[in-house]
Amino acid sequence: MKVGRRLVILLAVVLAVGLSLVAGRAVQGAHASTKVANLTIWVDNVQKPAVTKVTDAWASRRGVNVNVQYHSFGTIRDDLKTVKPENAPDMIVAAHDWTGDLAANGLVLQLFPRKALKKQFPKYALDAFSYGGKLYGAPYALENVGLVVDTSLVKVPKTFAQFEREALAYMHKASGNIAVSVPQGSGGDAYHMYPFFSGLGGYVFGHTKNGALNPNDIGVANKKFLKNAHLIDKWNKEGLINSKVDYGTAKNAFLQKKSAFWITGPWETDTLKSSGISFRIIQMPKIVYRAVPFLGVQGMMVTKFAATHGVESLAKDLVANEMMKASFQLDMEAQNQRFPANKIAGKHVSDGVLKQFGKAGIGGVPMPNIPQMGSVWAELGGAWVKSTKGPGATPARAAFTTAAKNIRAKIAGG
Repeated sequence: MKVGRRLVILLAVVLAVGLSLVAGRAVQGAHASTKVANLTIWVDNVQKPAVTKVTDAWASRRGVNVNVQYHSFGTIRDDLKTVKPENAPDMIVAAHDWTGDLAANGLVLQLFPRKALKKQFPKYALDAFSYGGKLYGAPYALENVGLVVDTSLVKVPKTFAQFEREALAYMHKASGNIAVSVPQGSGGDAYHMYPFFSGLGGYVFGHTKNGALNPNDIGVANKKFLKNAHLIDKWNKEGLINSKVDYGTAKNAFLQKKSAFWITGPWETDTLKSSGISFRIIQMPKIVYRAVPFLGVQGMMVTKFAATHGVESLAKDLVANEMMKASFQLDMEAQNQRFPANKIAGKHVSDGVLKQFGKAGIGGVPMPNIPQMGSVWAELGGAWVKSTKGPGATPARAAFTTAAKNIRAKIAGG
């Protein structure tokens, strides 16, 4: 009996140990199958706090790890082309004019935000991150110039004729005064001059039927613009615009009250607030057509490496849904000092200067995001320099016709 009992006890112990080992392996297997996903985002220091805030909350809900990694903004696009897959980001902050380059090279993935969320964005903000009619980025911030008016010197103009009259009158008040502080300089500045360009009917590229930019439709010297080009000759003759004014000269003239009007953007918000000047910021009054500015748009993109790393769906959810919400965009506005792309977020911006720049950008034109834009900047800026340099200026019609011809030749030559 004693031997029998011992055998029973021994068998029970062996069975218990065996079950324990089986259970242990099962638990280990379960842990292995629920491996936590890791996502990496490349951001600049400016965006890092807001991106970290929203990703921490999202990652906690989704049970994933998000590594918000600092990367110099100026090198993100080029580094994405050479980075090793194991070190590559799944998402990046980006400027909208990278879109054509990155999409054409297959480095970023198409996004599909919910329709209700897309409606919270102006079409031009979404167009900025679109290429070939497909969306590749989630816009979160808009940047544009406005017309800053020193209200202690002149009235806020309601028409272009009033603006022109007041600017010239102030210029003639004292030697060294400038009619309008819009920067050009020897190299030209097509960006700051764009409100004058659009107001005369100019455009850079037209669009195809599906909404994509058409590099074969160059509007730098289109018929409508050329019909109004004589106004540039008039502005040059009377001194409304002078291409010898560079950025530093324009800024100093306004701050020293040698000019009542300054064309600049939100990067000068702190300067304006500390200047002691009473000012208003408006969109340039309509010339012949609405004088809208160029828009720079910042956003987030999902890279091809998200698919390589097996986190494509997670990355797209974070970028195309979470980061397009008004709450995230307001967090970014607080850090970035740029007007949010989300229209609901825009209604809750509290900074008075930023609100005015945001309003001045309504209806703006995103800087073309296709590679062919590289052939435009110098030629378009140069046409303005040649036609507004004072005595001896090239007639605007000839200057812009030549620019358009040169742009076509550069594009054709690759």
